Amino acid sequence: MADSKPRMQVRYEETVRQALVEKHSYANPHQVPRIEKITLNMGVGAATGDKKVLDLAIEAMTEIAGQKPVLTLARKSIAGFRLREGMPIGCMVTLRRQRMYEFLDRLISIVLPRVRDFRGINRNAFDGRGNYTLGLSEQLVFSELNPDKFTRPQGMNITIVTSARTNDEARDLLAEFGMPFKAEKKKSTDAA
Repeated sequence: MADSKPRMQVRYEETVRQALVEKHSYANPHQVPRIEKITLNMGVGAATGDKKVLDLAIEAMTEIAGQKPVLTLARKSIAGFRLREGMPIGCMVTLRRQRMYEFLDRLISIVLPRVRDFRGINRNAFDGRGNYTLGLSEQLVFSELNPDKFTRPQGMNITIVTSARTNDEARDLLAEFGMPFKAEKKKSTDAA
């Protein structure tokens, strides 16, 4: 079982890569965009007052990602927020290779459909270099988490880093994986 490839990796190798070559007519196989890593980031502002909140966030991130996150520390002191430089205020984890593809599979097929009033994700949340960032306001959409244990609502940011050179190439890559983007709005040509 350890040698078997994740479903999304097989999908990329067998169908997604070929579809992108046909659409963008790449001359070199190394030009075809691919997903390089997925980064999960959870900022826990309440950690300045209560250390247990950060411990719960780390535990939740460990269950979601399948690996232990690193603490993110405050870069500078802000007196109004009772924040000192070097204080732990969040956690993050970077997924690569098999874990990355397994997380992407769970995100597309299980997590996003569980989001309340879900109508698709924003088509334009790219950074100009082919990387996509998605914000979740509730971590309990992940089925791994026990709702009795993690009662405090906590959001997270998910960044999908691709090797695509443009946003359009990255959007095509994620769409081929089955990412549920919102439908494009039709421009009205009616002159009222």
